[in-house]
Amino acid sequence: MLGCFDSKTEDFNYLHSCLTQMGVNILSLNTGVFETNANFSIDITAEDTAVQSGTTLDELRSKKERGLVVEKMGEGAFQIISQLIAKQEIDAAIGMGGGGGTYIALSAMQAIPIGIPKVCLSTVATKDLSRQVGTKDIVLVPSIVDVAGLNKISSILIAQAAGALVGMMNAPSAQKQTTKGTIAVSMFGNTTACVQECSRLLKDQGYDVLAFHAVGSGGKAMESLISEGFFDGVLDLTTTELADDLCDGICSAGPNRLTAAANIGIPQVVAPGCLDMVNYGHLDTVPKRYQSRQLYSWAPDVTLMRTNEVENRTLGTSLAHKLNASKGQVALLIPLKGISIVSSAGGVFHAPATDQVLFETIKAELSTAIPILELNVDINDPIFAKQAVDLLLEMLEVPQTSQA
Repeated sequence: MLGCFDSKTEDFNYLHSCLTQMGVNILSLNTGVFETNANFSIDITAEDTAVQSGTTLDELRSKKERGLVVEKMGEGAFQIISQLIAKQEIDAAIGMGGGGGTYIALSAMQAIPIGIPKVCLSTVATKDLSRQVGTKDIVLVPSIVDVAGLNKISSILIAQAAGALVGMMNAPSAQKQTTKGTIAVSMFGNTTACVQECSRLLKDQGYDVLAFHAVGSGGKAMESLISEGFFDGVLDLTTTELADDLCDGICSAGPNRLTAAANIGIPQVVAPGCLDMVNYGHLDTVPKRYQSRQLYSWAPDVTLMRTNEVENRTLGTSLAHKLNASKGQVALLIPLKGISIVSSAGGVFHAPATDQVLFETIKAELSTAIPILELNVDINDPIFAKQAVDLLLEMLEVPQTSQA
């Protein structure tokens, strides 16, 4: 249980009592920099937390900079929880607070692996906290009222948050299945048919398949788990997040997209899936500089912009250079008849000449050590899916050394 036990004393007293009544052992971590009169034992003091971030409580108090306090206490809590996780001393975590308390709690919870329950009761739970949550499975509970002392609403929600956490802790563990390995696959609505067929083929061969929705957070989560060694191979068939990063779309996964598998050297099969599009929200949210471009409403709240030849040259160069840095085996598949549903024949983004600029740029920039296979089908054709899976299976069956 972590949070600011100074300004939220009454709330944490109640949360502690709720957890105690449910029979769990509580390790309390204080991130509040002022005196507290909490009626429970504080196991990790605020001074301990501050020291872990390279400062002291006296220094933080003297500077009187709220932003610095929030940053440092979040860093300190992260370090402490990292150490506890390494010792396997945490089975779950819960925090609560306003804007600052939420930031601290979510920063600290970044140290906790996926699968260990994490709950944060927050006044800002309904805001966009995607940067703070990151790729972690953190459950956000709206506090409705401020976390500023008990009342008939907060007492209900605090108790329910505690109950949710304990329920998650006591949930039956998933039965372990014997598989040949675990494969990451990137997907989008425009490549769903391809990914579904790939998943079927891989599962038939005894592999576990995890699909990631390429909406920014999905790409970040996939890259993070790849870096943690979670996967044996990657089918990165929907690299559309590169286009959003280039054109400020809402599905950007940042500049590190398509780098994790290359860095750690696991086999990957890559395709330029959905690089024909950039994603925005409602039509009126499209940046002014793009409002004269070819736009398509995929849904009322999703507007797609067709990438042009200039952007495709940049995207092709970026994709090739990222793959050139691969320490392991990699292959590139190009579906000549369309890289999405809407760029295939009859689709609103069907523009073969524009796609060809992308393809030719990739081929010109890609290392000659990386095999390229061009298929005269669109990306959702079962032939494409089978070829992608066959290539990956071939890689998985040979020792992983270098691309050469």
